[in-house]
Amino acid sequence: MSEEKTRYTDAELEEFRQIINEKLEKAQRDYDLLRMSLNNQDGNDVADTSPTFKVLEEGASTLSKEEAGRLAQRQMKFIQHLQAALVRIENKTYGICRETGKLIPKERLRAVPHATLSIEAKASTRR
Repeated sequence: MSEEKTRYTDAELEEFRQIINEKLEKAQRDYDLLRMSLNNQDGNDVADTSPTFKVLEEGASTLSKEEAGRLAQRQMKFIQHLQAALVRIENKTYGICRETGKLIPKERLRAVPHATLSIEAKASTRR
């Protein structure tokens, strides 16, 4: 009878570290773009060659400062969750459900690498 795994191996943790680092890099780039748009650092300077009237026509596609601010806050929260996941990898506690103490399935961690709850635990907290 095989004993149930209580943590992921170092090799498995390294795989998750790579996934998280890739997501972290992309999230940081997205956050920086949002911050630039909030600070108007991305347009209307001497390097901006698009005419202003075109921007007005495409107004529906441009984010308001309020929306960009909310997105930037959400993105920063996501970055913090990913950074916390890296700490859990260092502590070798990554992938352990904080409710059940069991391993979160790899498929879930690949999809949501900052997850701290298994699907079952998450479903029971919503009730």
